[in-house]
Amino acid sequence: MPLKDAQPALLVLADGTAYRGWSFGATGTTLGEVVFNTGMTGYQEVLTDPSYCGQIVTFTYPELGNTGVNLDDEESDRPYVKGAIARNICSLPSNWRSTESLPDYLKQHNIIGIYGIDTRSLTRKLRGFGAMNGGISTEILEENQLLEKVKQAPNMSGLNLVREVTTASTYEWSDTTPDLWEFNPEGIKNNAQKYTVVAIDFGVKRNILRRLASYGCRVIVVPANTPSEEILRHNPDGIFLSNGPGDPSAVTEGVETAKQLLTAGKPMFGICMGHQILGLSLGAQTYKLKFGHRGLNQPAGLSQKVEITSQNHGFAISGESLDPQVEVTHLNLNDKTIAGLRHKELPIFSVQYHPEASPGPHDADYLFENFIQAMENYRAA
Repeated sequence: MPLKDAQPALLVLADGTAYRGWSFGATGTTLGEVVFNTGMTGYQEVLTDPSYCGQIVTFTYPELGNTGVNLDDEESDRPYVKGAIARNICSLPSNWRSTESLPDYLKQHNIIGIYGIDTRSLTRKLRGFGAMNGGISTEILEENQLLEKVKQAPNMSGLNLVREVTTASTYEWSDTTPDLWEFNPEGIKNNAQKYTVVAIDFGVKRNILRRLASYGCRVIVVPANTPSEEILRHNPDGIFLSNGPGDPSAVTEGVETAKQLLTAGKPMFGICMGHQILGLSLGAQTYKLKFGHRGLNQPAGLSQKVEITSQNHGFAISGESLDPQVEVTHLNLNDKTIAGLRHKELPIFSVQYHPEASPGPHDADYLFENFIQAMENYRAA
């Protein structure tokens, strides 16, 4: 993008640190929690992941936009980020799947971005001092004025953002992973039997639903505030708790629903926010991480096997608060925080990462097979 045509933009963090760059996407002012993502690909999936609702995402990869955007790679109906931060932006993409440029896409959806700043410096700041609120503006270019706006933004702790991203009404999902992109044909061909799965939508990604459908599931997606009685009226073989944004401890209706569903004894599988909700329903506690885990290269495991996983979360489950009936199945191997749980008696398990691999590696797709097996065992019993 020629700098002679670029519009100045300002980024200010809650501690007063300021970065000056240029605008891409929409113009105006936006506020949110500033975080960083270490992925080298998948910027469109990140932008449209509802788990990023309320956040301004710093991309550590040095250039965004080379492959443009397309409708197939969207994880929801629109971008949910509050803003985007990049070192450099490509406004003339080159890819056979591209339908428009990244700056045009963000402008169309009224998402503000800033580029031309030192994203290495910003990432080191967030790693050292923790994720913090910030603001991007093309209209307020005086640092103290924008800082006053940033100070008025709500903190992520205690914030329930699920109500902003969950579906308004119940619907069925039937689309599977396209044949062109199917990476586990041997695994899915043996699962022709239909299992009814109710997916509680805390901010679900489309490719999670595609994986469930690919494994032979009839998927019924319900709003996050759906009562347990209504969920069980669908007579599901299994219950899925999706990913989502914000502080899990603030999603009190979801935790209460999960508690009530435990008594049904049906297989339950949780991902990301769903993992945290399940943990809370089993008596555990959650806490805010310093800067979170966001990227597609996070190692997870416990013994004998390491999975490279896609993660996106700022909260974690406290190990000291776990009930003796709940065991840890995975740890994040960078910092040893809990990345997976399993109940010792009930057919319930969860992971803190995104096994659908959008974007990311396919190491953890077996978890969907495990869910199918749990439903098969439950139906047989």
